[in-house]
Amino acid sequence: MAAKVPYSMTAYWSDGYRQDCSGFVSMAWKLPANEWTGSLATVADRITKEELEPGDILLFHNASDPEEGSHVVIFGGWTDGTHTAYTAYEQTPPHTRRLDTPYAYWNNSAKYLPYRYKGVAAGKASTAGAEQTPPETAGPASHGVAGYPGRAMFGPGADNPHVTRLGRRLVHKGFGTHYTKGPGPRWGEADRRGVQAFQRAQGWRGGAADGHPGPETWRRLFS
Repeated sequence: MAAKVPYSMTAYWSDGYRQDCSGFVSMAWKLPANEWTGSLATVADRITKEELEPGDILLFHNASDPEEGSHVVIFGGWTDGTHTAYTAYEQTPPHTRRLDTPYAYWNNSAKYLPYRYKGVAAGKASTAGAEQTPPETAGPASHGVAGYPGRAMFGPGADNPHVTRLGRRLVHKGFGTHYTKGPGPRWGEADRRGVQAFQRAQGWRGGAADGHPGPETWRRLFS
């Protein structure tokens, strides 16, 4: 992503992968050759929208005119609790980008179908090509994330304005269903469950979805 590889349907990057959308997926999935939108489905299994996890793809192949509208993006995780928007990683003009995107895509939405690379077990979709999520452990307060007050501001006994701000953002993002009143400054189970629901919507499991906001959770909530 950081290289911002220029888009091209004919050029190849230094790693040997073509600089278009399907070449990007071929690179992310570490495929032995450059596939195209008409062949990616042969190395993947159809899944449902509800099964999508980071590393899966949303594919539209226009069989009647492959160069007209055909496209594929890598799913990076839901950005709202209603699953109407997600983070997309894609190779598109002018260069590679990461962008919050309405489901399934900006145009031809009904024609995009979700797929998972063959052999990937449920719950373990590859995140190659998408940014890996670092463990959300305690450390220097901001972790370089603007506005993040530090993990110590959240959890049992916490009572501060940061908890209120977090709760309001969860509500704004569609993850406020656990609140019966508030949100407010005193940390409670509704806060933890709301954060956990948001984390799970990113495709995180285990300790990465413990309901306590680390810097990456905060960054995604407030981006």
